[in-house]
Amino acid sequence: MNVQNLKVGILSLIAIGLLGAIFYSSVWWVSLTAPNYPAESFPDGVRIQFHINGVFNGCKKQDKVEITEDEALDCVHEMDTINHYVGMYPIAAGGPVERGFGQFLVVFMMVMLLGFMCSKPKIRMTILSIGFFVIAVWMYQAMYSEDGFHLQNEGFAEALMTSLDQDAGDTTVDAEPEFVIGGITGVLKKSLEDSGVEVILPSEVEEQKKLAEEGELGTKGHLIGQLKDTYDIDRAKSADMEDWDGSSFQIMAWHYEKSLGRYFNNPAEIEPMVKVLKMALHVVFWGLIGAMLLLIFGARKNGGILYWLLVLVPMALPLFFLIDYSAWLWWYGHTLNDMGAFSVKPFMPTVFGDGKVAQFATHSYPDTGFFMMLAVFAVLTPAALIRRKQFKSTD
Repeated sequence: MNVQNLKVGILSLIAIGLLGAIFYSSVWWVSLTAPNYPAESFPDGVRIQFHINGVFNGCKKQDKVEITEDEALDCVHEMDTINHYVGMYPIAAGGPVERGFGQFLVVFMMVMLLGFMCSKPKIRMTILSIGFFVIAVWMYQAMYSEDGFHLQNEGFAEALMTSLDQDAGDTTVDAEPEFVIGGITGVLKKSLEDSGVEVILPSEVEEQKKLAEEGELGTKGHLIGQLKDTYDIDRAKSADMEDWDGSSFQIMAWHYEKSLGRYFNNPAEIEPMVKVLKMALHVVFWGLIGAMLLLIFGARKNGGILYWLLVLVPMALPLFFLIDYSAWLWWYGHTLNDMGAFSVKPFMPTVFGDGKVAQFATHSYPDTGFFMMLAVFAVLTPAALIRRKQFKSTD
């Protein structure tokens, strides 16, 4: 019994470690290649990478004799630009709920595996109760409380900012104009600087203080600040928008609406989609709470379908991803806006392998994160079999 518990524990801990690594890894990548994107300049084509918490740039900075780039091409924006000509919505319009709840779902599965490791029902119920309670409070605070977006991960904030076609590394939205000082003050300032004396204006002192304060917030603080500035700009244009409260619910709903209307400003079509998203956020939140209570109830005894869900759900992660990924690709190809420059028939983009759309060749393949999902399945399968054999021998 002790040997079997040890084996199950080790395999489960390996799976928990893999889940943590998956969250920070690219799960799938998609690339577009075409004659107007030569391999010399775009060796990987126009490439994007799908993570659990967002879609990120897959293009790398080119440093060749004939090519000099200060920074890598933003291929998320480039692919959005290409796709919108046929009426496809931006990449940020896909999977908004999955990305927003991604960190909670990963930790949720980790707690499930901690419960699966324990063969004693009372201890297992205690582990699940404590773990799920922490997740529930964390999730509620992030989704609905004021400034709750700070409880989201930095990658999610970066993906939201990048999808708005703004530099996620920039710390300002609108650059301040440069003031030129003339007259005797300007002559005196220049004379001092020519003499090697550093001259700092009062406005520059305030700017340095502001940058220092922002630096204390870290990169995520900068990103959230950018989102707030962009939100305030939109709010100034619309009297219907609420004051900024910084909750994930507010930011995700606003960002979704802004993404949908980025190329196709059609409120009659966009507003119902935003209402569906808001409802989906509530449903998923309370659905997860219900799932937690159900699993705690099922943990009161060894065996039974509710108990086996503790291991079967993490094992099925690669399958869940493929289903979700395929469903969103179908949505992109079958939800084409009439305001696109070209009219095309609804189509199913390539899920796996190579395809062809107009003059573009499409490539869609698994990345490191997906192979780690398969590794989770591989290590949990023997753990489940050992536990099943253990329960049978006990009976």
